Amino acid sequence: MSKMMSIIGFLLLSIIPPTHAIDTISSNQILRYNQTIISPQETFELGFFNPRNSTNHYVGIWYKKISTKSIVWVANRNTPLTHTSGELTLTLQGVLLLRDSTNGKVVWSTVNSSSNSSSRNPIGKLLDTGNFIIYEEGDNIHQEDPIWQSSDFLTDTLLPGMKLGWDKITGIEKHFTSWKSDDDPAYGEFSSGVDTRGYPQLMIREGHNIKFRAGPWNGLRLSGVSNLRPNPVFNFTFVVNQREAYYQYNLVNASILMRLVLQPSGRLVRLVWIDGKQEWNPIVIRQNELCDQYAVCGPFGSCNMDKSPVCECLEGFEPTSFDQWKTTDWSQGCRHTIPLDCNPGEGFNKYSNLKLPDTQGSWYNQTMTLVECENMCKRNCSCSAYTNSNTSGTGSGCLLWFGDLIDIRTVAENGDTLYIRLSASELDSIENSRGSNARRKVWVIVPITFVVSVILVSICLFHRFYRKKQQQEGNEPRRHLENRNGNEDIELPLFYFSTILKATNNFSVNNKLGEGGYGPVYKGVLEDGHEIAVKRLAKTSTQGINEFKNEVISISKLQHRNLVKLLGCCIEGAEKMLIYEYMSNKGLDLFIFDKTRSHLLDWSARYSIINGIARGLLYLHHDSRLRIIHRDLKVSNILLDADMNPKISDFGMAKIFKGNQIEANTNRVVGTYGYMAPEYAGDGLFSIKSDVYSFGVLLLEIMSGEKNRGFIHKEHYNNLIGHAWGLHNEGKSLQLVDKSLAESINISQVQRLIHVGLLCVQRFPEDRPNITSVIMMLGSEGPLHPPNEPGFYIGKTKQDATESSNSYETSSNNELTVTILNGR
Repeated sequence: MSKMMSIIGFLLLSIIPPTHAIDTISSNQILRYNQTIISPQETFELGFFNPRNSTNHYVGIWYKKISTKSIVWVANRNTPLTHTSGELTLTLQGVLLLRDSTNGKVVWSTVNSSSNSSSRNPIGKLLDTGNFIIYEEGDNIHQEDPIWQSSDFLTDTLLPGMKLGWDKITGIEKHFTSWKSDDDPAYGEFSSGVDTRGYPQLMIREGHNIKFRAGPWNGLRLSGVSNLRPNPVFNFTFVVNQREAYYQYNLVNASILMRLVLQPSGRLVRLVWIDGKQEWNPIVIRQNELCDQYAVCGPFGSCNMDKSPVCECLEGFEPTSFDQWKTTDWSQGCRHTIPLDCNPGEGFNKYSNLKLPDTQGSWYNQTMTLVECENMCKRNCSCSAYTNSNTSGTGSGCLLWFGDLIDIRTVAENGDTLYIRLSASELDSIENSRGSNARRKVWVIVPITFVVSVILVSICLFHRFYRKKQQQEGNEPRRHLENRNGNEDIELPLFYFSTILKATNNFSVNNKLGEGGYGPVYKGVLEDGHEIAVKRLAKTSTQGINEFKNEVISISKLQHRNLVKLLGCCIEGAEKMLIYEYMSNKGLDLFIFDKTRSHLLDWSARYSIINGIARGLLYLHHDSRLRIIHRDLKVSNILLDADMNPKISDFGMAKIFKGNQIEANTNRVVGTYGYMAPEYAGDGLFSIKSDVYSFGVLLLEIMSGEKNRGFIHKEHYNNLIGHAWGLHNEGKSLQLVDKSLAESINISQVQRLIHVGLLCVQRFPEDRPNITSVIMMLGSEGPLHPPNEPGFYIGKTKQDATESSNSYETSSNNELTVTILNGR
């Protein structure tokens, strides 16, 4: 009888009570359904679970204290139970087993190469780090180096303090693999880990194919993630030594809940728990940009999201196939313009701000100097490039590449330096070219107004001579003339004043289309029936000859379906006029802000207009012969043709940038209040990002049918940007949409466009996307970054608002271009 009682007592002790919160499991104890192990501070919980929309059951670890069951580790991810009769047991040998109690079959067990019959009293413990360890009872040292731990066998999540990489002593590779779907934790298509075939680097693979390469560690950050910077929330490191090679991050504030997840889509995201919202806030690590695709530009090609097309050959290289390159097939990449022949005169050209190439097959030494590294590469004819393996401080270590250089990317800042092998003659050619560029830069100092003045005076003199000659010969004057200045052809079609006078019926009031800061605009009809729009410089205009010259130079050679075409000009006496193609539907503002006509632009028309404006801006910023900053992008400067296609107009304030210039400063701020970016209005600093800000304002105006400047909400008194920002944060973006759109809207498109608009009007220019990224966001369906606080979103005070309006209807405001505001 006493023996029977002892057996019963042992069995009772072997079953973990369902109501008792414990953090360990002893040998031969059983964990059943609805029984869990909880970490000491109740941060994590281990037990049985089944995903939503699934009848399968698994053993896993999740956060204990948050409302959403967020799984961070799964044991039997590929061998689920189909019922609740599973039993989790720790054997005397230190092996964790999951059995199907209906048939006694082992469904899953730990891989334990160290366990043997001599193990004494194994204990399984759940730590507050989310790691489950197996160690011998009473041996606290082995808690740091346990018999087995779940963090060596990651699923889809990397928690703070855990290592992603290789243990060279044990041979364990610590990588994580996406779930098959949101409801199925089985192995998915994507995996991420540290590749050690050469200098260690972090990769994401789809099956066996590389999809994204975060690149090697340069001592400060991963080379391919230049936006990963020191921050007050978490720190990160990458360790490479004789024992290990791994990536790790740790929290600065232990009270924050954070996890790094490889999603079923292959997207790598960092998630932070927001207790106030009871949800995970994503901080995207891997972007879905074209340049994130592995080797998109082929060997020796560099991908640059600020260029269009995005692929270009590195200096000293040319397309392997010119025909394929022209069709945007960059798979064959580039080749040396002058082939290498292992000549002693070969040397290295320096390239800056790059994502380092794929390091598979590379060689490295962490103690060599850069000079030693160069000498070693130079002695080996197959060595194609070198750099420091560690760029922190003054730099140290050596990293060598052999053969083709794959998956290079050019970044705006925080990129790496790479020295690439070139022939002696190619190096001489590059040096001579740089010298020529330096000499040409001297000419840039000459004021463009002086150069244009010389051009215009020459044209006028030639024009008078030509007209007199034609009159003497009795011929009708031609409208198209050509003038040459230096080595550059400048085609500037000229119209006689008499021709314009006749076409506009002596500038009749009935022909007047409107008036801006430059002066009035008239409709005209030439003798051949061709319709034109004539912009006539007013004698009282605050804009003058400088703006006239600027517009001629800026737009004379621009050719794009979303830009208004300049047909010519008229310079005669005091008259200065620009002749444009006529836009039958006039300005976009006449539709958007007119309550009786706004219904003529349904959702598809507005969506098409927004995309057309973006494409026009992309041409100005990236695709045209020169980089042009418009500086006065607004709804009234968007004209519509007969088919309602948008065309950007009015380039009087535009600024031409040379080469790789992306920003400038001015003491003369021009533009329109309500559309000007904060850094431009306040400090005179303008760039492609100031145009992006204006585009964001314009987008929100098109969506809402309201003007940003003059909009006053009856409750919070914010302008349109502030109103949109508030609605977005409350999840009520649809309330911003113009009521005239009624049922024509596409809800997902509307929400996405408002989100993109808010990204464009963020306070700081470095936070705003470039127009290339904007177009990609408009045309895709992937997740977007949450926008930061916008600039210039506070409207009038309550007192001011009360005096001017008692509703949030748009007040009457003239959108005059500002040309006299001085930047601080």
